[in-house]
Amino acid sequence: MKVTKLFISILILSAITVNLAYSQSSATKEADDAYNSGEYYGAIDLYKVAYNKAKNDAVKAEIIFKTALCYRHTNDALQAEVWFKKTVKVKYPDPTCTLFLADALKQNEKYDEALIEYRNYLRLVPGDVRGKNGVESCEQAAKWKNNPSRYKVENMAFFNSKESDFSTVFGKKDYTLVYFTSTRTGSAGNETNMVTGQSFADLYQTTKDRKGKWAVPTPIGESINSADEEGASTIDSKYSILYFTRCKVEKKVRHGCLIYFTEKKGIDWDVATQVPVGSDTVTVGHPALSPDDLILYFAAEMPDGVGGKDIWMLKRENKKVEFSGTPINAGKEINTPGDEVFPYVRENGEIYFASNGHVGMGGLDIFKANKGKMGNTVVTNMQFPINSAEDDFGITFEGDAEKGFFTSNRRGGKGLDDIYSFILPPLEYNLIGVVKDEKNGQILTSVSVKLISSDGVTQEVNNEIDGSFKFSLKPGNDYVLTTVKNNYLNGKGKETTKGLENNKDFKMEILMTPIEKPIELENILYDLAKWDLRPESMISLDMLVDILNDNPNIVIEIRSHTDFRNDDASNLELSQKRAQSVVNYLIEKGIDAQRLVAKGYGESVPNTATSKDASRYKFLKANDVLTEEFIKGLATVEEQEAAHQINRRTEFKVLSTDYKASVQPKTNETPNNPQPEIKKEDNQVVPLENEPKPEENKLDESKPEENKTEEIKPEEPKTEEKTDQQ
Repeated sequence: MKVTKLFISILILSAITVNLAYSQSSATKEADDAYNSGEYYGAIDLYKVAYNKAKNDAVKAEIIFKTALCYRHTNDALQAEVWFKKTVKVKYPDPTCTLFLADALKQNEKYDEALIEYRNYLRLVPGDVRGKNGVESCEQAAKWKNNPSRYKVENMAFFNSKESDFSTVFGKKDYTLVYFTSTRTGSAGNETNMVTGQSFADLYQTTKDRKGKWAVPTPIGESINSADEEGASTIDSKYSILYFTRCKVEKKVRHGCLIYFTEKKGIDWDVATQVPVGSDTVTVGHPALSPDDLILYFAAEMPDGVGGKDIWMLKRENKKVEFSGTPINAGKEINTPGDEVFPYVRENGEIYFASNGHVGMGGLDIFKANKGKMGNTVVTNMQFPINSAEDDFGITFEGDAEKGFFTSNRRGGKGLDDIYSFILPPLEYNLIGVVKDEKNGQILTSVSVKLISSDGVTQEVNNEIDGSFKFSLKPGNDYVLTTVKNNYLNGKGKETTKGLENNKDFKMEILMTPIEKPIELENILYDLAKWDLRPESMISLDMLVDILNDNPNIVIEIRSHTDFRNDDASNLELSQKRAQSVVNYLIEKGIDAQRLVAKGYGESVPNTATSKDASRYKFLKANDVLTEEFIKGLATVEEQEAAHQINRRTEFKVLSTDYKASVQPKTNETPNNPQPEIKKEDNQVVPLENEPKPEENKLDESKPEENKTEEIKPEEPKTEEKTDQQ
């Protein structure tokens, strides 16, 4: 069972003082003396003896509460849960017993039960931020665990012992030397610490060889380790001055922790000197230096703090003077009514610390603080798997790399507190796709697939026999993918990795259109008996512009069809002018006129119903040819009008795939396809003499047969304006 985080033994701060309102027996007095001196481990057994001797219910309730506090201080969340439940059951009058029960339940990952107790506490003490944060913590913790960050965490088994090992510090600029604190067997103090129940902590060191193997940890040296307790440390930017915590331990006497520093002398360290901050009544510890060595951060419970243990600072003007003066509180954005401990400052200025006062997953969580856009300090939780339901603290980074070490007493470790490594792997993005025939959905093979990145890098492969392809993508880029295959229009797809913070596999299906048959353009709309393109047509035509730009070597024929109503000559004329209007639009969009042929077919080429048509209209089957005879044989006027609508269409067909742009564009003229001339000076379209003038852009609508070309959509709401589609 992981029962302690040594920050309590290394930073022995003022415990909760409970005024005893009863006549103390000798047993309770002995237990209280141990408790008040911070010897929580020893006090537990003494309180149990005192409880068996107590006869007054109020005295028993007090002893239960104090026993629960001892387990809380020694970080035994399982026993703390048991004993705080007892305090609630006996209706102990202090509402913090409900808050501490909720804390223990949260630390034991019983988030639903903890949520209930935090809400109970808020009813007792409305508005307490500890209760509010507790509620939010329970709601967030499950989400964070179910959606972990990309950090990979691994127990450093070779560092760790069955006892507590914590708070790593890199001791060389090549990161091959690490200092850390441990209560393992072999420490300088050979007695049991009655605060924690473990041996006294010392500083240890280990080195990494060229193969990446770490040596067996050894004590750092006699000039640092003593019969007292040594704790969390930090080192300056030149790796020559070590700052560390030392706590004087004396039975039945409460002493404060202080910060010391020592300078490297050859292969050893000089005699340690106290930093002038703190006193016998004010405990300080967990030193951390800023990258420029001008600010010393530390944890302490001092007057004028925000509450509990806070992060404080000492500043100096230059490295030649020692740290001194009045400590400065790090502020309410970092510090809370809870505890903020184990600060660490990264090379980029980000401050990391452990806290049980911010919204977290359990006991202590690791947080990052950096400057926001408005100059304020923004604090964020490092989330799972860096954080867990237990205590996570003492993080350190390997320079500006996203890797390093931290400490946790989470389940599954080797000892009580264990050192863990962490690393943030590079973001991984994969584009996985398949190429299919747009018409029948069949897999296409022997397709050339090209991927172009916004950073200028191009990748090209042939897809596999199963039609698939795969590319690795880089963060922060836009990508365009194209596919090329004989007798098909080029395929195209787009993707981006910009703004993404997690790994992702992109799925893409590229549909390639075969070019041996005409390809229908959807939603090409005209007013009744006219050939002016309606605005709704522009979306479909702009897609055709994209197709032509993506396939620069094709020449296409724009084919316009009408239904069989009205006479053949009128239908042929109308369809020709409609086809020409599409060509004119494409030219205005920059498509070379030599790539375009306009052809009106009137009613001469009835359409063939597709499976899509058959699914929409129950009276049709796929491959029905919508001839005049077929349509006249339909049962209702509505069915006939629907068939007419299918016949009225605009298509394009690829005539050739070997077009090459000439240096001087030529006007493409055929007997049945007069093309507009393009002025070189302004690229304006000028109608030829035999093109209709704008005022002539309609057929004689007085003829009854022409008025029958109105579009009818029996299965969709009719629009007020009459149109003739396709």
